[in-house]
Amino acid sequence: MRERLKAVLDLTKFRIAVLATLSTAAGYILRAERVDTGLLPVLAGTALLGAGSLALNQVQEHRTDALMERTRNRPIPSGRMSVAEASGVSAGLLFCGLVMLWGFAGIVPLALGALCVLWYNGVYTYLKRWTPFAAIPGSVIGAIPPVIGWTAAGGYLTHPAIISLAMFFFVWQVPHFWLLLRKYGKDYERAELSSLTQVFSTEQLTRLTFVWIVAAAVTCLSLPVFGAVYSNLAAAALLACAVWLVWRASGLLMPEADDASFRRTFVSINVYALLVMVIVSADRLVKTG
Repeated sequence: MRERLKAVLDLTKFRIAVLATLSTAAGYILRAERVDTGLLPVLAGTALLGAGSLALNQVQEHRTDALMERTRNRPIPSGRMSVAEASGVSAGLLFCGLVMLWGFAGIVPLALGALCVLWYNGVYTYLKRWTPFAAIPGSVIGAIPPVIGWTAAGGYLTHPAIISLAMFFFVWQVPHFWLLLRKYGKDYERAELSSLTQVFSTEQLTRLTFVWIVAAAVTCLSLPVFGAVYSNLAAAALLACAVWLVWRASGLLMPEADDASFRRTFVSINVYALLVMVIVSADRLVKTG
């Protein structure tokens, strides 16, 4: 039973799915300006949908996964789970996630959740095979969860505050993925997947990633302009975090930059996203407190 549970958790990447729902919480709090019982089913529905989508991705790519060092020990290529079993787990999670969003959040969050799954499994998964720039359109996936939270709390899709927050997560997602290419680019090439490492040299890819990191920091600074935060303290905190991220990432441009520098920047950009979510949420909660 323990091994079966571990296989399911590996299939769904449940920890990643749960972490991804934090931006949903930020979007919800941004609109509701409080933490209430309505948040929990929205988070649960989004997490289930994310887990089901990630599981479906492993079903779609199990043959490719078997060719890559990083993924060959996943449940399907390692033989711990059959394609039929994995498909059943994925379908069950997707169904439960959609039903939960429909029942507790409404038709707009349901439609956004379905769009996220369709974009990830129906568009991005196949784009990866055809273009090394798939991460850019694929980053739409990162922009949708905060909008799910916002609309679940009664917000309109056209409000500048949620558009600016969604834009931040869209821009942030690109360098987040490209930093992984430093370590896994050759793995993608062995599996005959399109990779930027086939298009750019390491130095060129590093500079391109740094530009996108700066763009993410600049996009974050637009949040006070569009009403995603109110207080001067929150705006100053966002500025401080943006400066910190760019400073940390500038180490990539140094001649002595190595794999450790890329790992530090990868950790930093993830911490940065977490700090932005905390600042945005705390600003709303303190305002109403």
